[in-house]
Amino acid sequence: MALRIFETDPDAMPKNAFSDDTVGRFHGGKSVDGIPVPLPEWRVTTGDRDVADAISQLMGGTPEETDSTSENFIEIMTERDKVQVVLSGPDAIASDLKLWNGSALIHHCDGVEFLSPDTDRGKACGCPALMEDRKAAAKAKRGPSPSISILFRIAEDYDLGLFRLQTGSWKLAEVLHEIENALNKVGSEALCVLELELVEYTTKKGRDVSYRKPVIRVLKSWSDAIADPAH
Repeated sequence: MALRIFETDPDAMPKNAFSDDTVGRFHGGKSVDGIPVPLPEWRVTTGDRDVADAISQLMGGTPEETDSTSENFIEIMTERDKVQVVLSGPDAIASDLKLWNGSALIHHCDGVEFLSPDTDRGKACGCPALMEDRKAAAKAKRGPSPSISILFRIAEDYDLGLFRLQTGSWKLAEVLHEIENALNKVGSEALCVLELELVEYTTKKGRDVSYRKPVIRVLKSWSDAIADPAH
């Protein structure tokens, strides 16, 4: 399914953000006055003070009580753009394509077939086959964008619990199949690097562009990492 994928706000905080089996979320940006702002280091949110304190010890930053969507949570603006994490396998990654109109989901597919509503599930969604065409349609608000969810544990504190990264990154969508193939090759829990990688370039018109993109690099099996104290 990774080859079919196609942004909701990647840093949106749904009201049930911590009601699942995760203890916190990683974000590559935040919303300021309703405008998404990218960040150079990971931002972590949690509803658990002990988790917040642990993240602060591991990644720097000071836990701050905040309020979003009428729900209190704790935010840590960390000092790290890179962290080693453990993924259970390719099943730790879920991806699809979504187009929203306000709070209403008006298009939900995998790039080939509709995933919802039930009345349309399995029908052809009509999305272009090429990634560039999908991006163009999404930019024009005529097509859906990636909705990628990644579940992981922090290697430095494995027992702290599961965290989630929700992102709409096209760059990650483009290589998601490669990551899943690498995880399949490991065949078990895998030690990975989760990074906000800096991208800089100059356009043909001479404009300097700089942004951060989420990157996952699969290193080796977690069991091998545990056996090697140098991991």
